[in-house]
Amino acid sequence: MNNKLYIKIPLVLLALFVLNFLGNQFYKRFDLTQDQRYTLSKETIDIVKSIEQPITIKVYLQGDFPAEFKRIQVETNQFLEELSVLNSNIKFRFIDPTSNSKQLIKRGLQPSRLTVQEEGKISEVVIFPWAIVSYNDKFENVSLLSNTTAKSQEEQLQKSIENLEYEFANALHKVTSNKIKKIAILKGNGELDDIYLFSFLKKLGEYYKLAEFTLDSVKINPEKTLNDLSFYDLTIIAKPSKPFSEKEKFALDQYIINGGKTLWLIDNVIAEMDSLMVNGTSLASNRDLNLTDLLFNYGVRINYNVTKDLYSATIRLASGNSGNKTQYQDFLWHYFPLIISNDKNPISTNLDPILLKFPSTIDTLKNNIDKTILLKSSPFAKVIGTPLKISLNKIAIQPEEKDFNNPNNIFGVLLEGNFKSAYANRIKPFDLKSFNEEGTNNKMVVIADGDIIANETFRGEPIALDKDKWTNQAYGNINFLLNTIHYLLEDNSILKLRTKNLKIQFLDKEKAFKERSYWQIFNIIMPLGLLCIFGFILHYIRKKKYSS
Repeated sequence: MNNKLYIKIPLVLLALFVLNFLGNQFYKRFDLTQDQRYTLSKETIDIVKSIEQPITIKVYLQGDFPAEFKRIQVETNQFLEELSVLNSNIKFRFIDPTSNSKQLIKRGLQPSRLTVQEEGKISEVVIFPWAIVSYNDKFENVSLLSNTTAKSQEEQLQKSIENLEYEFANALHKVTSNKIKKIAILKGNGELDDIYLFSFLKKLGEYYKLAEFTLDSVKINPEKTLNDLSFYDLTIIAKPSKPFSEKEKFALDQYIINGGKTLWLIDNVIAEMDSLMVNGTSLASNRDLNLTDLLFNYGVRINYNVTKDLYSATIRLASGNSGNKTQYQDFLWHYFPLIISNDKNPISTNLDPILLKFPSTIDTLKNNIDKTILLKSSPFAKVIGTPLKISLNKIAIQPEEKDFNNPNNIFGVLLEGNFKSAYANRIKPFDLKSFNEEGTNNKMVVIADGDIIANETFRGEPIALDKDKWTNQAYGNINFLLNTIHYLLEDNSILKLRTKNLKIQFLDKEKAFKERSYWQIFNIIMPLGLLCIFGFILHYIRKKKYSS
């Protein structure tokens, strides 16, 4: 009996040693969740595997957190473990932010104040839901708490967990990739000044090389102008206010036919808030950019109208005086529609509402081009023809829902296919040796609102495009435009990660508080009861065995 025991003990120890050795040498994790939340996408795997030098990730989520926020800490840790196993160059550590909170704020890592309900009491907790990815001399801040509009704190936490892979993969992509593709910011036709493009172009510059480009030289040397423009992979036309000449249109046409991508942000109606704020009234009039025939040929028509929508943003107006101080109030301004993102499209999924200002409608025309609607009004919209007198006097009047009966108007559309030249059967504005009537597969996006890209200013300085300067309302304009450009340039590795959706179950805190005494007693008595039952059974078996 003893000899057999002496043989079994070394065998068991040997087996444990072999299992431990194999466990250290080979890592395998099985994702049994229904939504595959712990399975990395191919895009993330490709980014992580391409990293050839050490990367350090500092996560400021160390410390004691309420149960629901502990979930973000655990999920972040598990995700980063997956990355580090996939590539040993990725090192991460969790840090308690309380010791150097001032330094973190200087780096742009703003703390979040969150409401916590525990034991029937509501309190507030301050956390730093941030991480910093460092690679060589590059640093990228990673937000771990979603800023997208959510109905509840639980929904915000769910979105945060859903976005973990996107946020980290995006940061890794930015610090490790070289800027190869080039984007031209078109100037010369009264496009937006740089101060109004600052917020978006600053963000866009993290991914691509940017440069201004004018079509002025097309008058003198049109072919060289076209060759210079062809150097760029994409051209942004941001709210032009002066008509395009036929030579300029022909150069843009051949740029598109030869594969150049375009993002058209067009205002066909002159309607500005500046004059409205000064005078109280303003005339919305038509603007002739001489682009109608060009865009019509590609399959869209921007109409001369403006759209009001019951789902809209607010503007702040003086509403009276209190002593010597002017009192202000926020009023719904139905000329500023808020567009809800389309979850079926990777460009516009998982975004905050997108703010438009005096948008016109777009008609899509039948041709060989595939069209995908990116932006459209709510079911409660009203289209008004121009010219139109707009007044602030009626802003406080409650609108009649029955008057808003023009649903789902199109404001933005993606065009994909083999575009045909608008000058195929016309006299050419200038001689071109390499004229092409039809191009290969290409893409463009047309949006009937130039202000979608324009940030506001405060005391002469540009402010963020993604938030209202008065109400702090979050907007999805920057992410929508970024996604659009990523898609047009076929930089889809990051874009696809936005579509990942998880189903996360949260604790019913009110029910847990009401039933906490029951579950506390249950958790104490049940283990003791099970222990007594097993002890009784074991005693009975031993007694029966040895009594015989």
